Amino acid sequence: MDDRTSPGTTLFAVNVAGFLMPFMLSGVGVALPSIGREFGASAIQLGLVETAYMTSVSIFLLPIGRLADIRGRRRVFQWGIALFTVMGGLLSRAWSMEAVIALRFLQGIGGAMVASTGPAIVVAVSPPEMRGRALGLQVGAIYLGLSAGPPIGGALVSTFGWRSLFALVVALGILIFSLIAWKLRGDWAEAKGEPFDGKGSAVYAGALLLLVIGAANLETSAWGWALLAAGLAGLWLFGAVEGRIAHPILDVGLLRRNRVFALSNVAALLNYAATFGVTFFLSLYLQYAKGLTARQAGFVLVIQPAAQALLSPAFGRLSDRVPADRVATAGMALCVVGLAIAATISAATPLWMIVAVLLSLGVGFALFSSPNTSVILGSVPPRYLGVASGMSASMRTLGMMTSMTIITVLFSIFMEDRAVTAATRGAFLLSMRAGFVCFSLLCVVGIGCSLGRLGGDSRPAAQPARDDAAV
Repeated sequence: MDDRTSPGTTLFAVNVAGFLMPFMLSGVGVALPSIGREFGASAIQLGLVETAYMTSVSIFLLPIGRLADIRGRRRVFQWGIALFTVMGGLLSRAWSMEAVIALRFLQGIGGAMVASTGPAIVVAVSPPEMRGRALGLQVGAIYLGLSAGPPIGGALVSTFGWRSLFALVVALGILIFSLIAWKLRGDWAEAKGEPFDGKGSAVYAGALLLLVIGAANLETSAWGWALLAAGLAGLWLFGAVEGRIAHPILDVGLLRRNRVFALSNVAALLNYAATFGVTFFLSLYLQYAKGLTARQAGFVLVIQPAAQALLSPAFGRLSDRVPADRVATAGMALCVVGLAIAATISAATPLWMIVAVLLSLGVGFALFSSPNTSVILGSVPPRYLGVASGMSASMRTLGMMTSMTIITVLFSIFMEDRAVTAATRGAFLLSMRAGFVCFSLLCVVGIGCSLGRLGGDSRPAAQPARDDAAV
């Protein structure tokens, strides 16, 4: 590490970036009605504003993680901030709805560059005995951003208009870029000189694009299922391609031979798949079944991310003293408890029980997230930190997609093509309870994966030769 590299300043910059990305994700949701009114946008176009961003992040996370291992994580992180900031400035001057959608897709590339390198940089500048604490602070910053997005975004949109939300990105982005340029000198490019796997990246991007488009059209078109199947086949092809080349974007040996790495990533995928859809269901439930306003529902729902933001740093420190895999397993078990209670919710369920569910999930996810990330990043050699960071972030986005796909399928079964209204409340409640049962089962499987890694060596192996050594 260069003597001009300041761990404190680095962590501050990475955490501000960790706050900014989810802040924009949740804040833009509040701004969508205003954007739609100005441009006369359709509901589908409004949905594409967020879908385009998430699709872009999902496609580029893993390839950019590998690129960062080759070209340097600081460089990729810094230019990711630059791209995110420039796109924010252009969005604040957007001239059409099509421009908003396209610019959000490009902004997603910047978001992927930051998300795939941020945790790896945190690990690089933190002593091993403080890794859990540092990652806990980063996870706390992420959920602070998710919590702050709706109220701050709503205040900005109401007072200055929706363009002010993107103007805020410019100010914060310049701050982060300047701090990284001034204080951070390490590049951390342990795979420097190795070729980049363009073929594997193209197959991976195509497979994920098919999955996203297929999942978005399951309810409205039969070909949605065909695209979903093609996307899954594409992921299988990606695995086959990566196993045959010398320098892949994902060394499949990390999954085949590193039990801790593989099971930790599967546990992350299942946990996100089991918890991401909770807010979606409960937002509709609180408004259509309990009669709360959107503002009142928002204040209730903020309990979960607020608990995660407050507790993640403490549980990150705990994972420095107690084996992180055990802490993460306990967190997933607590999520099962919350989801099982949620599966009993009816129209007559008191509000305090909803609050208890949200608190249980918030505490459970805080216990799980940063310790699990610590296990993932601590189980690989330094040259794979960018890939491991990108893989971990990819599990998050794929878990989110899985969660929403489950909801889409359940709605098609129980509600057919009907909208959620007071008249369809019964069918909606059936869908929601079935969803929470599915989510509970996913979490139980996740506990099995988490238990399966206990006793495994989470320390990174010495760097092997690519052709024949196990990782």
